[in-house]
Amino acid sequence: MYCRHVRELLLEAVARAGRSGARLAEARFVDDERESIAVRDGRIEKVARRRGEGVGIRVLVDGAWGFAARPGRDPGAIAAAVDEAITVARAAATLVRRRVELTEEEPQRGRFATPVAEDPFTLATDEKVALLLLAEDALRRAAGPAHRTSQTHAAARRQRKALATSEGTYIEQTLAHCGGGMRLVVSDSDGQQHRAYPLDLDGGVAAGGFEVVRRLDLAATAPRIADEARALLVAPTCPAGRRALILDPAQLALQIHESCGHPTECDRAFGEEISLAGASFLLPSRLGRYRYGSTKVNLTADAMTPGGLGTFGWDDEGVAARRTPLIARGQHVGYLTSRETAARLGLPRSGGTMRAETWSAQPIIRMVNVSLEPDPAGPTLEELIADTDDGVYMETNRSWSIDDLRLNFQFGCELAWEVKGGRRTRLLKNPLYTGTTPRFWAGCDAVGRASESKLFGFVSCGKGDPMQIMAVGHGCPPARFRDVEIGSR
Repeated sequence: MYCRHVRELLLEAVARAGRSGARLAEARFVDDERESIAVRDGRIEKVARRRGEGVGIRVLVDGAWGFAARPGRDPGAIAAAVDEAITVARAAATLVRRRVELTEEEPQRGRFATPVAEDPFTLATDEKVALLLLAEDALRRAAGPAHRTSQTHAAARRQRKALATSEGTYIEQTLAHCGGGMRLVVSDSDGQQHRAYPLDLDGGVAAGGFEVVRRLDLAATAPRIADEARALLVAPTCPAGRRALILDPAQLALQIHESCGHPTECDRAFGEEISLAGASFLLPSRLGRYRYGSTKVNLTADAMTPGGLGTFGWDDEGVAARRTPLIARGQHVGYLTSRETAARLGLPRSGGTMRAETWSAQPIIRMVNVSLEPDPAGPTLEELIADTDDGVYMETNRSWSIDDLRLNFQFGCELAWEVKGGRRTRLLKNPLYTGTTPRFWAGCDAVGRASESKLFGFVSCGKGDPMQIMAVGHGCPPARFRDVEIGSR
């Protein structure tokens, strides 16, 4: 996959670190390529492509970590990065109160590549732009006089990575994802509404190539999105009260991200990563003895899920991809861990969740594919609605807020349907719901079957200081939650 020169550079780097006294050394090469295209209101808004490569060095000396990085492949620069990482580790060793201990992991050898049917980086730019222009035109025409602004977009990223460690690991990976979406804003004399497809922010993103964008069928879907946006202009506001809440998979995926994915990151649970998105209420003392939700709730971290943005062969410590239960029948049973945090918990193995945004960043604990397991005997969405006497069904996130411990939250959605007597009755605008994480998940009394489950990708999850942006995945079917506070913005 890579030239022999890269492998030799990495092996020499870890050998140099070993000669300088490192107990462990990791040398990671990354070639990072990205593309982004956007069309707005009938014109091309952006066509951007960038690429960069470099090497990151992480060493463990006297029980402390050191990290340094350099762009490119220059042997002298990489040697300087090794020396700098050693210096940083030795300085850190004079300050740390706890020496790093690691779980044992077998040395790894091999290659992994995301399956790609259509390479977005070799596909002609004109063809990609034409697809987006066609979809945006369909969206604008379907909106009619209510149209205010419409946008379509597509993006792709490919990372070619190699990792060598002083423990004997040498692995190569090519990770790729692609996706796109559209967004429409309409207005009348009373205000404005918007609809996004397949979801706001990142759109529909999955591991793979441009075939991911083609599957979205943006132009064919545009009339429905426009019809829903215009209908929201005249829809009544979502009434307030405590009622049953049914969430579609796209909204539930974000709920999982914020109220399960982040609080199960073990560095947050230890109180060591709180600068950006807070700590966690799932303290280590609660592992195995805390009731997170109802017995219907089973949440799993799985880095082997096909099509997931958190899918890979090995994490950036060289730990093989694996599956880790986080919540089992409502009980908190696991964390997203590294070799270091797993050792602190007394676990025999790492969860394999250490990832870095690119070559210039050191790996930290990140979500992989954190998903709500379907109920084998669960309902379809329509059966779930038919089984609900008084409730609200909500789709597509519009806004969210959650506190530093990942306990108290508020989510706003683009649209909702009132459910009465097992039927959808009225379309509702500006819906929102609030809750506290354990109480909310304790109210989960129905989870859909596997045929209703969908996998979503988020490419803009931020964490760390300096912040790193990471792509993560979440899968789930629709689910119902009882006695939820519902209202409108």
